[in-house]
Amino acid sequence: MSCIVFSHADCARHVTPPGHPERVERLTAVEQVLSGLGLTRRDCPVGAEEEVLRVHPKRYVERVRGAVPREGWVQLDGDTYLSPGSYDAAMRAVGGICAAVDAVVTGEAKTAFVAGRPPGHHAERETAMGFCLFGTVAIGAKRALDHHGLSRVAIVDFDVHHGNGTQDLLWDEGRCLFVSSHQMPLYPGTGRADERGAHGQMLNVPLRAGSGGKAMRDVYERVVFPLLKAWGPELLLISAGFDAHADDPLAGLEWQAEDYAWLTDHLCDFAGGRVVSTLEGGYDLDALAASVAAHVGVLKERG
Repeated sequence: MSCIVFSHADCARHVTPPGHPERVERLTAVEQVLSGLGLTRRDCPVGAEEEVLRVHPKRYVERVRGAVPREGWVQLDGDTYLSPGSYDAAMRAVGGICAAVDAVVTGEAKTAFVAGRPPGHHAERETAMGFCLFGTVAIGAKRALDHHGLSRVAIVDFDVHHGNGTQDLLWDEGRCLFVSSHQMPLYPGTGRADERGAHGQMLNVPLRAGSGGKAMRDVYERVVFPLLKAWGPELLLISAGFDAHADDPLAGLEWQAEDYAWLTDHLCDFAGGRVVSTLEGGYDLDALAASVAAHVGVLKERG
């Protein structure tokens, strides 16, 4: 077995206005490093609407689809835009996470990475925000639970921004442990340690700006890894945002690529090594490329 990478050219059809940090060039940078890693590659299928409906109501899906412009952009909130190809791109990301979950749960692969966009972890039940349209990783978790019949899954979100959307979508889901480490204070302003979920199944780990990789490693070893061990997930999903890197323009946690390699390697110790990761943030192209190479390189080694 090895690591399967899921991607699709449609994800580059989500075009944001000039100067927007979540841009097509991010995917180009990711694809360049992935092409040199000798990985098994698969196209993301088009996601089924019923998969999205596991976490979002139909009226929200119809509202997003109906807002797609024929040309130019439509602004859904202060920093989230739709272009003519955005809905198709988002549905490829949904299809990618579902196909990745299927491959890992059925034993076709041990690990998988979804190189899709737009990202998803800020999308709440009926709110597009933070560059995100649909809650991709939450959809993947529900696929594992409801379609494959798993009883315990876990999500670890190491994006520098709190995964408020994933938290909102899975607040009442007692079968899914959600862990988010993130800089605080920072957008979107959520992610306090006392936000625990309806069943106490959520752990938020706020980190101070400038705290660096050492602080991250310490809190994961002291708090996160013991919780994951106690939870005993059958599948681990990762919201893989790389904007905690020292060179990222949107935040200041000061991580390095080797921190992502260390964290990924340790996360592969859980769930019998069955890990599905999906791309979230990361906005300095060189830092993004180096971090993805470190992250996926470990997924390949552990696959």
